[in-house]
Amino acid sequence: MDNNINSNISSVDVPVSVHERFFIYELLVLVAGMMGAYTIILRGGVFCNAQTANIALMGIELGKGNWQSGLYYLIPFSAYLLGIIFSEIVPIKMVKLHILKWDTLLILIEIITFLIIGFIPLTFPVQAIQIAINLIASMQYATFKQTHGVSMATVFVANHIRQTGIFLVKAIREKNIEDSKRAQMHLRMILCFLMGAMILASCCNIIKEKSIWLAIPPLTVCFIALLSEDIKINNSLNNN
Repeated sequence: MDNNINSNISSVDVPVSVHERFFIYELLVLVAGMMGAYTIILRGGVFCNAQTANIALMGIELGKGNWQSGLYYLIPFSAYLLGIIFSEIVPIKMVKLHILKWDTLLILIEIITFLIIGFIPLTFPVQAIQIAINLIASMQYATFKQTHGVSMATVFVANHIRQTGIFLVKAIREKNIEDSKRAQMHLRMILCFLMGAMILASCCNIIKEKSIWLAIPPLTVCFIALLSEDIKINNSLNNN
């Protein structure tokens, strides 16, 4: 993975499609921080953006002989896996239909999903909300994969912590400005995730289930930016 990143180091300042602009990724990881805080604080105390914890919990429960509790974790795992599979199949179909890019449609789906979730009271079974966010998180993770040629996760920050450390050491050791830029990119992703979690946590006691609506404004900015580019591309193709 590091070799792949190093081979693309010169691409940091190269103009790219709006779909790969860094500000889109910053906004998406900001939203991911909100999703994580929302499910942890208000919807069952679990982190739905990734499945590492669920797999660990499943192993713990099965190891204790709690088969029903352990096998329950197959549900969020399956939802996450389904989202990944869906995100690999649908874009190909959409290209053939010459309509909006899947990236753009996904952002719209996220906006609608969060709008609906905000109307659902906290007394509603948390499992349904968790599965919905499992699906959203997995589709976002599988769809938005790289910015400026650099692999980027937009739903969790474990790899960003690793890459920040790697490129920080390289920048100091080799005095390479491009490594410094890479470290800053990954650090900014971490800070955006943290900011998203902080924003939602500071408001969830006031607006409760509706606090997920705080994710809608940044998603709307992403949607407008992506939609504008899609329209320009479609108009260009039609003129040709």
